[in-house]
Amino acid sequence: MIWFWSFFLYSFAGFVLEVLFSWLAGTRSHRKGLLVLPICPVYGLGACLILLLPPWVQARPWALFLLGGVTATAAEYFDAVYHQRVLGVSFWDYSGLPGNLHGRVCLPFSLAWGVLSLVLVYGVNPALLPWLARIPAPVSAVSLAALVFDAALT
Repeated sequence: MIWFWSFFLYSFAGFVLEVLFSWLAGTRSHRKGLLVLPICPVYGLGACLILLLPPWVQARPWALFLLGGVTATAAEYFDAVYHQRVLGVSFWDYSGLPGNLHGRVCLPFSLAWGVLSLVLVYGVNPALLPWLARIPAPVSAVSLAALVFDAALT
């Protein structure tokens, strides 16, 4: 259940980042995640994909910065395509930012994902893993059921 909790917690962290970014930018925050739970699944997916990068990548900060940024950017791009083509919604548009690709991803955020990859792999995840391993199975089961229910409701 470590992967479930990693996905869930990093999705929540993404929600918090979205709210803080909107507040600092002076814009209105739009829900980009599920209907009830305060999570943005694209962040959880991106974080889990970064954590799945090979050990040789994770051992080299420059490689982690580059490939972590590319990995998270790919997750963001395909999430945007899914939302646009399957669900008919668009949660963001980076058309006005430098290095954008169809307005779905852009260079400034790709660089931010690279920095966050370093923070994730070298700081946050090692600190969280012992705590995640202690979560009782019944709590995990109820949390998974809540996530599935909210995803279906959304």
